[in-house]
Amino acid sequence: MIRTKPSTGSPGTRHDLIAVAAAALLVTAAVLIGRHIEHTYGTLHVGWPPLYANWLPHAGPGTPAAIVVAVAVVTCGPAVAARLRWRALLAASWAAASIWILSLALIDGWQRGVARRLTTRYEYLQVIDRFHDIPATLRDFTRHILIDSPDHWPAHTAGHPPAAPLTFVLLDRIGLGGGAWAGLWCIVVGATGCVAVLIAVRALASEDLARRAAPFLVLAPVAVWMGVSADGYFAAVAAWALACLALSVTGRSPRASLGWAALAGLLYGLTCYLSYGLTLFAVIGAVVLLLGRRVVRERPLLLAALAVGLTVVPLAFTLAGFDWWEAYHLLVKRYYQGAGGIRPYGYWVWANLACTVLIAGPATVAGLRRAGALLLRDRRRDAARTRLAVLAVTALAVLLIADLSGMSKAETERIWIPFTLWLLAACAFLPRPRAWLTAQAVLALLINHLLLTGW
Repeated sequence: MIRTKPSTGSPGTRHDLIAVAAAALLVTAAVLIGRHIEHTYGTLHVGWPPLYANWLPHAGPGTPAAIVVAVAVVTCGPAVAARLRWRALLAASWAAASIWILSLALIDGWQRGVARRLTTRYEYLQVIDRFHDIPATLRDFTRHILIDSPDHWPAHTAGHPPAAPLTFVLLDRIGLGGGAWAGLWCIVVGATGCVAVLIAVRALASEDLARRAAPFLVLAPVAVWMGVSADGYFAAVAAWALACLALSVTGRSPRASLGWAALAGLLYGLTCYLSYGLTLFAVIGAVVLLLGRRVVRERPLLLAALAVGLTVVPLAFTLAGFDWWEAYHLLVKRYYQGAGGIRPYGYWVWANLACTVLIAGPATVAGLRRAGALLLRDRRRDAARTRLAVLAVTALAVLLIADLSGMSKAETERIWIPFTLWLLAACAFLPRPRAWLTAQAVLALLINHLLLTGW
């Protein structure tokens, strides 16, 4: 059992607050300028810029539970994370994250917040009946991506590779059909993402840093959009791919390392067939390989195992008749047919970052500032902290690449959930965790009670 040392403060706190203030100004500018653009030109297509949401102050059955969870994690989270045995901490983090996500969703009520969330005309459950013959549907999938194609797919089905809708088709086939089961699947599986990040941080950096990050991964504002969104499920799959890769490059047993590498490849292949944009996780994966401590002569075997695992899902879909590259190019064409293409890049290229501030929270802004400062000045003093800083900053860099691509204009509070989980790990650098956890919880509760979020 490892006990983390209590923090007594830091001379960098003033710089943390300056960074948070700058982030708050960014959000304020995105709100004010966005409202002006939307009311004047109507080109943003969101109800409460920069978020895909509408102003609707409300409370619901999840309100008391969300407040209780927030208070419990703020007051007891850091101490519990320091004292629990490691496996117990992972189980507790998963349970707490699940309850936090579900309670926030229930602020909107069971039907509106959970059961009907994945049944709207944009969502995957609308196409369940069109997969009665799965091989035939996969062969025909690309013919229905463009808006002017016959029986074109709804927005989310067209915007993702077929592993995304196929997940809900398979749930339906095993008797877990309907919006309620689909929503609970996304919540329960999505909540495991925080466990995967903790495992990766422990493997690549240290257990102490993983324990310090645990309460922040549980009590994250991004939970507002993880319940209920398929992107939370995608985030968990991507996170487990990186966690397995981290275990493969840091493990003591060569045989186990090969197994973890093959599993990492398998999960990354699945990730690429859940969301086109998550192919960018290859950049973070490359950094994980560099951060690993395996002997250099063992890496060719690890890469071979990784490659074998990586071929499984793409090979299966390709043999079934689905062409990933063709589908992606058709999606880009659909995007500029009007499915988001008319949204002004000049606003969203920076307003997307305001969305990221809202889903990651002020603690993450401060944590990333400390990660950047460590890499610029103090990287030789503590190898574990340096490795964590590199991981967090890499995730931020990948998010910026996604932003500059212009393929995600608006709705990034949902789309960028997978990247945000890794930004949250930077909160391990923060002193006074209870104060920062309070800020995270208050932000999440305010957003969920004042706005009715979309998707």
